[in-house]
Amino acid sequence: MKLNQTLALVAGFTVALQVATAGNITGKVTLKGTPPAEKEITGITDAACSAGHTTPMKTRFFVVGAGGELADTVVMLKGISGKSTGAAAPAVLVDQKGCEYVPYVGAAQTGQKILVKNSDQTMHNVHPSPANAAGGNKEENKAQFAGAADLTFTFPAAENFLKFKCDVHPWMFSYITVVDHPYFAVTGKDGAFTIKDVPAGKYKIVALHRKAAPAGVEQDVEVTADGAKTDFTLEVK
Repeated sequence: MKLNQTLALVAGFTVALQVATAGNITGKVTLKGTPPAEKEITGITDAACSAGHTTPMKTRFFVVGAGGELADTVVMLKGISGKSTGAAAPAVLVDQKGCEYVPYVGAAQTGQKILVKNSDQTMHNVHPSPANAAGGNKEENKAQFAGAADLTFTFPAAENFLKFKCDVHPWMFSYITVVDHPYFAVTGKDGAFTIKDVPAGKYKIVALHRKAAPAGVEQDVEVTADGAKTDFTLEVK
């Protein structure tokens, strides 16, 4: 009994020490250069798709602020595999509003639930089309009527920019990067990101953007109990 208590105390101390020496990685992603103009989406005949839109719908390839702040960039640590907490993590929500997927770019862990909601007064079909079928990521195609229950998807293998689409409205896409650990973030419109509670140590960190850096841009980062700061500059190519 005393041995078990001692082991439990040691395990608890180890976890507490890891938490105490963990820090947040913060930073900002900016875009260098002028991105191409977004294209207007034409051929929209479903009236429900126009609901909530005060301007014409356009593609969302580059969401850039006045100072070059770049949204929709996935920033994650590299080489820390097999540490997913996805099965216990809160679900990731993807909504369909005005016949657009929101968010356009997101991220989830392997095994983490991805809930897809239909907030539109029209039918969608949710069609994830993974590239990593060999890893067990499964293609599905499910109809979702207005007011229907959320659909649930999970993926067991890591994959960058796993594509969700709607065959009813062919301009609708969302890209979910599936990661085998919890150390990632997606930049907002201010280009900023925070990766929380990273154990102290030296890592490779990579920023991926569908158009500016689909293969990723890597940097070194050292995390202490005070955290770390690292910024990325991606270029229009």
